[in-house]
Amino acid sequence: MQKTISIQEFLELAGRYPVVDVRSPAEFDHGHFPEACNIPLFSNEERAIVGTIFTRENPEKALKEGLKIVGPKMVSFVEMARNIARHNTLLLYCWRGGKRSHSLAWLFETAGMNVYVLEGGYRAYRRHLKASFCKPLPMIIVGGMTGSGKTEILYALQKRGEQIIDLEGLANHKGSVFGSLGQAKQPTTEQFENNLFLVWNRLNPHKTIWIEDESKAVGRVYIPDELFNQMKTAPLVDIALNRNYRIERLVRDYAGFNIEDLIVSVQKIERRLGGLNASRCIEAIRNKDFPKAADILLYYYDKTYRHAMSSHRREKIIQVDLTGNDPEINAGIILSKTRELQGDNA
Repeated sequence: MQKTISIQEFLELAGRYPVVDVRSPAEFDHGHFPEACNIPLFSNEERAIVGTIFTRENPEKALKEGLKIVGPKMVSFVEMARNIARHNTLLLYCWRGGKRSHSLAWLFETAGMNVYVLEGGYRAYRRHLKASFCKPLPMIIVGGMTGSGKTEILYALQKRGEQIIDLEGLANHKGSVFGSLGQAKQPTTEQFENNLFLVWNRLNPHKTIWIEDESKAVGRVYIPDELFNQMKTAPLVDIALNRNYRIERLVRDYAGFNIEDLIVSVQKIERRLGGLNASRCIEAIRNKDFPKAADILLYYYDKTYRHAMSSHRREKIIQVDLTGNDPEINAGIILSKTRELQGDNA
């Protein structure tokens, strides 16, 4: 059975059945539905050949060339699809929901499988994603100076039944100049948006969502404008933690990395840190005096944070003083403070 379905039906069924992307490997690598498998109708080179014939000669000749390329691969396509299918069923998409997806859907249907084709293809999915990020949802932003443990607090909030979005986790980057250390390769911005939407689409729109305060760029990927605009106006919990506790956390989180990698990271902000401070910081790292290095770096990061806070135009900023490095305790303090203020404003 082959059936064309809407994006809403597609998203509902994607939790039950495997998703197959039939676009070329290059298209897939640039951005794809999370958890999708790639069965490319054409390789990157083959797609270029067919596309050139279509543009420079005519569609009929391009179709014939495509059939020549695909014919010998049909058996392997069916074998791959059988290995991926669940309950003999697949969801399938190409760029526009056109010839590529319907031709493979026909093949898999002929082989006895149930196939659902996404109407409008990947392009329809991306349009739906962008529109979804525009939908206002209740959120609270967790901000604070570097080393305050904001990510750990997010996960402590999640343990208490709160909804969170870990943007840094999705971006494979911790946000600072040291943020790539120990992280997997960053996705493309498009794939970051796709992975983010998977989380976003599962949220309860009637419950608060907690998100860490971030700049527009998280490493080399960018938060979608539609979501970032919401984040800029949402209530902000500005946590304050003693500098010594922050240094302690930074040493714990970063002292284990390769010394040369740490030094390269410092050199990236040498001009903003100041030549003398950068030299002192690098010397401290070489001497494995990590608390001193962290202390020097915090002068730069604290100044940057204060500047960012001064430019905030939020209606509500909730100041919360924390007493230590225990994320469970800190999550409790934050929840108590925000609920108290929400009660006062009820």
